[in-house]
Amino acid sequence: MASRSLLERLGFGPQERVVLLHADDLGMCHAANAAFAENLAFGITTCGAVMAPCPWFPELAAYCREHPQADVGVHVTLTSEWQQYRWRPLSTRDPASGLLDEEGYLPHTVQELHARMDVNVAIAEIRAQVEWAIAAGIDVTHLDTHMGAVGHPQLAAAYVQLGLEFRLPVMIPRLTQQQLVERGASPQVAASLQRRIAELEASGVLVLDHIRGLGLREDRDRERAARAGQYRRAFAELPPGVTHFLYHPARPGDEIMGIAGDWASRVADYQALLSVELRDYLAASGIHLIGYRRLRDLMR
Repeated sequence: MASRSLLERLGFGPQERVVLLHADDLGMCHAANAAFAENLAFGITTCGAVMAPCPWFPELAAYCREHPQADVGVHVTLTSEWQQYRWRPLSTRDPASGLLDEEGYLPHTVQELHARMDVNVAIAEIRAQVEWAIAAGIDVTHLDTHMGAVGHPQLAAAYVQLGLEFRLPVMIPRLTQQQLVERGASPQVAASLQRRIAELEASGVLVLDHIRGLGLREDRDRERAARAGQYRRAFAELPPGVTHFLYHPARPGDEIMGIAGDWASRVADYQALLSVELRDYLAASGIHLIGYRRLRDLMR
């Protein structure tokens, strides 16, 4: 089976559980960058990905230059979802590109993006983000996608091709058609993507076995109090294979509270992944924590 093959190529047995514990939305704001640096140093978090068009990208790039061992990829960003905190594409200011909404920012939603975009311009924007991160001195370890925006047949093909061109693993989980629909794809697009994922895996592209995460909610104190226990249960229930486990860290404060309605979940993520009890549980559980640099080394 392909899932066993990936585990074996990484040096693990067929029933072992391997986790890429991945921080999303780096570069979005200072609170996310600071939380990631602290989580990474603590030792549970293994990797993350940066949003190149965002205002705090330079801070994260400087951190990566100062900490070259940091395992950071490009969080391909084609949407700008918040109401009062927005960002624009790197490669164009042309309204005809379909990458700009009426306010001049990237679209709020994936559905809006896919309905309006010029595919070739969107592909050029993905390339610009990868090149921008490399030029900023980040030792880019992988590509993944913000809000699943590359989940469009033409964008997905370009996303994979860019990974091959730059010799970078891309975050591609093996998903069923139903799982793709639950993530926002139409049934027709989901069927096309599922076929393409199977073809890529058959051709030798590294395809992850699972993608997991606790999600973001707008609960407040209850969310923060419960988060560490939710992580422990989620890790206990992981099946064998290689899992991309994503989370969204942010330090508490006015900045993140002013940006995100789900700020309490982001703060709770950051705090949970500083839990000594959770770190001890993982150390005793037999779960292997790795970063994307290990997949990149395997690919190269």
